[in-house]
Formats: sequence, C-alpha cells, structure tokens
Amino acid sequence: MKQFFLSAAFALGLAALATRPAQAQPGTGGPAPGTPPAAVPLDGGASLLAAGGVAYGLRYLRQRRKQA
Repeated sequence: MKQFFLSAAFALGLAALATRPAQAQPGTGGPAPGTPPAAVPLDGGASLLAAGGVAYGLRYLRQRRKQA
C-alpha cells in the first residue's frame, strides 16, 4: 500500500511539472525583425575538439587492430 502511494505521489508530481510551459527566454522569443543575426564565436575550441576526436578515433582503430 505504501508503494502505491509513493508511486501515485511521484506520478502526480511529474504530471504537475510536465504541464507547466517551458520557456527558455521570456518575451517575444526572438530578435526584432531587421536586426542582423548574432555572430557565433568559433575559435580554437572547435579545432581542439576536432583534434581530440581524430586522436580518439586513431586510438580506437589501433586497439582494434591489436585485438585482431
């Protein structure tokens, strides 16, 4: 019986949270018409991320080749 009440309370709490509207930015939801788009800062972080992905892929391939 206790398990039933806990499950029901959890489901009610989850339903209460799910029915609230989710808004990331209050207001109109976007830039005003006619304004230039915002610039995205792509600097050294993206190249480091790509280099890390290549290094990880090479490591994976080398380990796979050793097992075969």
